[in-house]
Amino acid sequence: MTKFKNQVLVCAGTGCRASQSENIVQNLIRSIDENGLEDEVQVVRTGCFGFCEKGPIVKMMPDNTFYVHVSPDDASELVSEHLVKGRKVDRLLYTDPETHKKITDSKHMGFYKKQIRIALRNCGFVNPEDIDEYIAHDGYQALGKILSEMTPEEVIDILKKSGLRGRGGGGFPTGLKWELTRKVEADQKYVVCNADEGDPGAFMDRSILEGDPHTVLEAMAINGYCTGASKGLIYIRAEYPLAIERLKIAIDQAREYGLLGENIFGTDFSFDIELRYGAGAFVCGEETALIHSMEGLRGEPTVKPPFPSKSGYKGKPTNVNNVETYANVPVIILKGADWFASIGTEKSKGTKVFALAGKVNNVGLIEVPMGTTLREVIFDIGGGIKGGKKFKAVQTGGPSGGCLTEKHLDIPIDYDNLIASGSMMGSGGMIVMDEDDCMVSVAKFYLDFTVEESCGKCAPCRIGNKRLYEILDTITQGKGTEEDLFKLRNLGNVIKDTSLCGLGQTSPNPVLSTMENFYDEYLAHVKDHKCPSGQCKALMQYIINADACVGCTLCARVCPVDAISGEKKMPHEIDQDVCIKCGACMEKCKFGAIFIQ
Repeated sequence: MTKFKNQVLVCAGTGCRASQSENIVQNLIRSIDENGLEDEVQVVRTGCFGFCEKGPIVKMMPDNTFYVHVSPDDASELVSEHLVKGRKVDRLLYTDPETHKKITDSKHMGFYKKQIRIALRNCGFVNPEDIDEYIAHDGYQALGKILSEMTPEEVIDILKKSGLRGRGGGGFPTGLKWELTRKVEADQKYVVCNADEGDPGAFMDRSILEGDPHTVLEAMAINGYCTGASKGLIYIRAEYPLAIERLKIAIDQAREYGLLGENIFGTDFSFDIELRYGAGAFVCGEETALIHSMEGLRGEPTVKPPFPSKSGYKGKPTNVNNVETYANVPVIILKGADWFASIGTEKSKGTKVFALAGKVNNVGLIEVPMGTTLREVIFDIGGGIKGGKKFKAVQTGGPSGGCLTEKHLDIPIDYDNLIASGSMMGSGGMIVMDEDDCMVSVAKFYLDFTVEESCGKCAPCRIGNKRLYEILDTITQGKGTEEDLFKLRNLGNVIKDTSLCGLGQTSPNPVLSTMENFYDEYLAHVKDHKCPSGQCKALMQYIINADACVGCTLCARVCPVDAISGEKKMPHEIDQDVCIKCGACMEKCKFGAIFIQ
């Protein structure tokens, strides 16, 4: 129990730290000291609150007042008004976009109403660098319970009954995966945490590690007990310095408390954890490529079987789960399989964490029950599309997923429904697009990423995706034909069927799903040589409306390539062969005479 009457929780995740949250902390501490409140008020650095769009966030406890868009200059006012005088600072409170009323408690915000936080249960509530706070929130109780009361088989049975599936994208039943590893006889086994999160726009695992690292350590120890492993490895990309720093602190603290190391809780179970660093290779999210990278080899996948559960790290049985999967384990042990299985859908139990990004009002980290619809996520939690624009598509599953449209908005989100719709769950990236996005360009963007990240081991991925990208590039340059559309679909299906690993097998999804749902847009590019969204530069034309042009010559003067000609006070013209489509003319025209065709 804290000795302080009040706590000031400040988001210290990567996003808010980039927006000066550490300066907010220092200013708060200084102002608290100046007001003689140092014995009554504690400032706590927490992990991500989730509502990234409104960061930096400061929450006052115990009254749960939620302040948004806080700057370092606001710290003294928060102390003098809220803590000293007991008055809320209205201008920093969240404003409901529909009622325009100020909301003080996050529970009443649309962003949080439909969320259930299990994997994220401690993020934004505890100091991730203080093991005592984790313990105060039931931390390491699950580990103590299984070591003192349960057999490995009983723990695995709970996980199997809970219906927990791997949150890294594959959705393989977690309990079954642990059971397979346990059944293999070996003198040494390993437990691995896959923290190599590489999807564009994804920050789920990073936020859990930054905000609640001990939950992953505890779950890995539970895994070790169940599978018979004594060594754990966390493979984390080196681009996550804050997560690495907090993991190191957590591991040291757990060792100091005897929660990692020899004879944990006075039993004969010993387990320890080390970090291994990745260099940002997307393919190393695939478990066999990850294992090879940890061994100091090229991060390339291998044909399965044998699966890692039989022959993994150093040829020994190895169990690999990702960060979010582990984050669910301790609470399942404490609350039971039936509790977890009561959440979600028939085949997809529990919750899923998504990084909601793109053209949506409430960018952030969310956790919703499986079965929540895309409409609820994008319009209720996400607050709809920015600028009042029309929703066009949402990419789920990152580069391996597909683009879903308005007709998919009411489909319950789970593993099977997303695959049936031409996309996938993936690790949880969700990028929203509006009417201004060109779906051909979106597919090209993801193919560019995949081509760059391919390990090159198998020809379908190494060569096939490069050809896919080249065809898309030809189309966006206005040089495509209808035959190219046939090639895209045919080659995409071949790559799916013949690639070695999951990266190659799913890489054509953005192309195939956009062709399925936006074929007219592809046709416009190859038949009319026009981009309906006006995003493909080569297909754009800046046109001067002769009726609106007054011949002021300003457009001609700002054109960097002298593509505009005309006499003063007479309508001007743009030479399309010379125009580089920079848009300077339209930006400077005071009469709205220039438009894009």
